[in-house]
Amino acid sequence: MVAFKLAYRNLIGAGTRTWLNVSVLSFAFVLIIFHNGMLDGWNRQSRKDTQQWEVANGQYWHPHYDKLDVYSIKDAHKPLDAQIIGKVKDGSLVPMLIQQATIYPQGRMQSVLLKGIPHDQQLLKLPTQELKAVTEGLPAVIGKRMATAAKLGIGDKVLIRWRDKNGTFDATELTIASVFNADVPSIDNGQIYIDFEAMQTMMGLRGDATLLVTGEEEPATMDGWDFKDIKFLLAELDQLIESKKGGGIVLQAVLLLIALLAIFDTQVLSIFRRQKEIGTFIALGLTRWQVVGVFTIEGAAHSILAIVLGAAYGIPFFIWLNAIGLSFGDVDVGITMAATIYPYYSVRLILSTIGLVVIASAIVSYLPARKIARMNPTEALKGKIQ
Repeated sequence: MVAFKLAYRNLIGAGTRTWLNVSVLSFAFVLIIFHNGMLDGWNRQSRKDTQQWEVANGQYWHPHYDKLDVYSIKDAHKPLDAQIIGKVKDGSLVPMLIQQATIYPQGRMQSVLLKGIPHDQQLLKLPTQELKAVTEGLPAVIGKRMATAAKLGIGDKVLIRWRDKNGTFDATELTIASVFNADVPSIDNGQIYIDFEAMQTMMGLRGDATLLVTGEEEPATMDGWDFKDIKFLLAELDQLIESKKGGGIVLQAVLLLIALLAIFDTQVLSIFRRQKEIGTFIALGLTRWQVVGVFTIEGAAHSILAIVLGAAYGIPFFIWLNAIGLSFGDVDVGITMAATIYPYYSVRLILSTIGLVVIASAIVSYLPARKIARMNPTEALKGKIQ
């Protein structure tokens, strides 16, 4: 308790020097929470959007299907058994049939992935109900990115050509029934959605599917299908977030080191100027290591003041930012990212940041204070360095 009282007295007595150190350290503290809070918020929003639009609670893939290998798509399909059909009817599974095709917008040729999906599904946010809203031609749904790339809009017609299961070319005219706007580019770029049954008829693959999207909290094993869980399906997003955190650590570390260096210099100067005080403490009965503890606590107290100061202006800022979010505008960056990101400040993030600041401050305060343990009390009382 005496050590804390002495620390408080000396910090307040240092005046401007103390508050400069505390201000820089508090800024580093707030910046660390802000940066990681934004990344965690981006991660939560991206995962939520990807699940709502594309993967739900997981997917069952045909053993030959590889979304990164277009050559695997042609033969990656198999019939649905009675168990799967039952789950499709109760809405817990959504089958998709995927094949390559070519469209000819404005006389141009463009390769696409043609995806058949039940028009009455409600598991995913895709506006598949629009596939029954158009009576003229074969209705199709596309994303905003696809619409921009192909220069297509609602009501436009476009010729599409494909190969059926026998390798025979066929063609028909699509009518764009809806253009959706999603933050998940993996369901948009180069993709066209049509009704599942129409797709099966076009390809001559009655009853077949390439993959199954499940909404079950605990998906069961299905013979002949490879289950891909959320961890697998969102692995690329998780790796991206971790890489962004790693890059941000450099900036955070530089700012934190600047603040800690100021505390280190302050402690060195303080020990040099207060040798008589140190000698008095030892003469009054304090052991050398108790005096080391006093100076360590005094230096670490900078972090406590920094946390209090950071909370004073950081909490209102974070509450305001959480209400309006951080807008990046309507920019397509090629990854799952909302136009406005709302930060997420977890208890773990706040406590770990507080622990980092306090421990780091204590360490840089202890390092110069170790010199006290080697001081001769008599020489210290005379104000001489041993």
